[in-house]
Amino acid sequence: MTRIKPIEKEEASDEVRAIYEDIEAAFGMVPNLFKTYAHFPALLRVNWEKTKTLMMGGEIPRELKESIAVVVSAANVCNYCVAAHSMALMMMGFPKEKIDTLTKNIERSELSQRDQKILQYAKKATLTPHKITDRETEELKSAGLTDSQLVEMLGVMELFTGYNKFLDALAVEIDFPEA
Repeated sequence: MTRIKPIEKEEASDEVRAIYEDIEAAFGMVPNLFKTYAHFPALLRVNWEKTKTLMMGGEIPRELKESIAVVVSAANVCNYCVAAHSMALMMMGFPKEKIDTLTKNIERSELSQRDQKILQYAKKATLTPHKITDRETEELKSAGLTDSQLVEMLGVMELFTGYNKFLDALAVEIDFPEA
């Protein structure tokens, strides 16, 4: 049971309602994540802008960013984000089995070696960032990842690690079909 009641559109201030409209235009709905952030409108606005910047912009393909979201969220055991971003991947044509492989054994996924390394790096940055080696970073660069893309990838990891902790601390109810 959620610890804070999400703010529904009809209960929201004009400022929050305007942000909700932008979120709804992007997703077709306002996820409970953002309805919960609405208790602090400035944080809702900043997090929505960061989500748009990272997930809908940048150089890394959206499918890979959604995969990062799933891998990071699975590592953090955040069922909300695993469900939400698994659904996003399925809408992009990823079969459920491929998504399950991402959460259990990246090396067995059908992704390219480069993308597998990116996901492994994001997972390690989530769980044990102090154990990332210069060699691992150089391997990503040798595989063609630019400094900008490395920062973008870690930005996605950081976004979801933060969302994972927020959602789980407040026991926010999943409002996506679980894959």
